[in-house]
Amino acid sequence: MESVALRSTFTSKLCEIAENNDNILVVASDSRGSCSLTDFFERFPDRSIEVGIAEQNLIGIAAGLSSTSKRVFACGPASFLSARCLEQVKIDIAYNESSVVIVGVSGGISYGALGFSHYSLHDIAVMRAFPKLDVIIPSDGVQMAYLTKLLCSNKKPTYVRIGRNPVPVIYDENSSFEIGKANVLREGKDILLIACGEMTSNALDACNMLSNEGIDITLLDMHTIKPLDTEAILKYAENSKICITIEEHSIYGGLGGAISEFLSQNHPMNMKILGLPDEDIVSGKSQEVFKYYGLDSKGIYDNLKKLITRG
Repeated sequence: MESVALRSTFTSKLCEIAENNDNILVVASDSRGSCSLTDFFERFPDRSIEVGIAEQNLIGIAAGLSSTSKRVFACGPASFLSARCLEQVKIDIAYNESSVVIVGVSGGISYGALGFSHYSLHDIAVMRAFPKLDVIIPSDGVQMAYLTKLLCSNKKPTYVRIGRNPVPVIYDENSSFEIGKANVLREGKDILLIACGEMTSNALDACNMLSNEGIDITLLDMHTIKPLDTEAILKYAENSKICITIEEHSIYGGLGGAISEFLSQNHPMNMKILGLPDEDIVSGKSQEVFKYYGLDSKGIYDNLKKLITRG
């Protein structure tokens, strides 16, 4: 399958929309390169602001600009935007319902060899705890472009986490998406598998391998973690033997946490959360780390096979 970097797709679509929308602004924290924003800065210099390595200022400035009826995209590494400026996110963005999209780039383990200090395996957990803040993790370039268009047309404060490296294209150009609504990639009756972000393509590969062995799986692409599509979760959970979640995040507080919180109160069932364990995660290229923790296609296949065999 073709692979595309979501950060590049994001900037390309944002530039396209900004040609006809003067209210689109971008603020970056010494991250034009890492966020692939150079093209936007060159084409719209009067709507681009560089604050340097000052993430707290980034969020505060973005919130202030949004009060002038602008739609502001505050862009920087996910590991920093979800840690060192959490108070500003909590108060300036979420509490004040500012029209700001926080774009955390190089999320999860994207930074590879830079290791634990640059990993963001906590961001879903902390961001979804703030009232009024949507949390979105796109799965491929087609979805990223479509969601960027939607985010330019609404005013809701939102956190978007995207990776650094190219990821396989899952959807065709005619696909459509809705914030807060999961996309059904497969329908089955044995397992309900729910994935988000880069893990979605790995999960799809694993499902295809298991399908050849007669194992029937429903796969939901839960690109929006908040608001959560509880209707889809309940619909497919009622017809499945076990629910499994897969994510590039800590096993605590992320997609798996959100799903288990809902199911435990509305439809208790067997469940397994696949993600990064509660330890200092090893350093290395993304695919090396995924393989190490069983989160590549083969690892997910092995995990699912064991779980369905175990019943």
